[in-house]
Amino acid sequence: MLEQNEQIDTNRLPRHIAIIMDGNGRWANEQGKDRLYGHFHGVESVRNIVETCAELKIGYLTLYAFSTENWDRPEEEVAGLMELLVSTIRNEVETLHKNNIRLSVIGEIEKLPKQACKELHEAFEITKNNTGLNLVMALSYSGRWELLNAVKKIAKQVQAGSVDVENINMDLLQTNLETASIPDPELMIRTGGEYRVSNFLLYQIAYSELYFTDVHWPEFRKNNLIAAIIDYQQRERRFGKTGLQVSQS
Repeated sequence: MLEQNEQIDTNRLPRHIAIIMDGNGRWANEQGKDRLYGHFHGVESVRNIVETCAELKIGYLTLYAFSTENWDRPEEEVAGLMELLVSTIRNEVETLHKNNIRLSVIGEIEKLPKQACKELHEAFEITKNNTGLNLVMALSYSGRWELLNAVKKIAKQVQAGSVDVENINMDLLQTNLETASIPDPELMIRTGGEYRVSNFLLYQIAYSELYFTDVHWPEFRKNNLIAAIIDYQQRERRFGKTGLQVSQS
């Protein structure tokens, strides 16, 4: 029987994978622990999935780490998440750099605690010239906020006279998104058994293949990611065309 890795068509790998890392709290509750216990163990899943994507030579991996709406969670949980964010960046940045991984962030980073911002900016500087996997963390991010922010940017350009209203198009909108330099994800994965996109990359996932799994994030590992990629490779990506058109192109 072929190893799971060998079932992957390396010529048809998604260039960009986006993941909603869900189920930390519920997994912790099942263990009789508090929610932060789940978030702590979720870090090991992040490490494993980042290593797997680097191994497979995936170009971009975007992880939904903290949404704009997550600020409304209990104060103790938010504080614990921010402390975990700081310690994780500090502990992992050298490994990321050693493995030629570049770290970047999308979201309202200025809302994060000062120490978290400091650690992030140092990590950006250390990894900025790396040419392997692009690891994108969505922090204090939501798709609706991103679209609203893009509209405001374009409105200011119109107001300043640098853009004519008649010239506003999809390309202009994309250049004003947080992901301006990042290709849209071909595969979006959500763990934890929920079947929604939760305000994540709303514009960018218009033609993404969606993959949902009941596996909670702290238990999501290489074999689960590979299963998602194999499922993705079994689908026909038509982008509005017929199957016949795709086969003839």
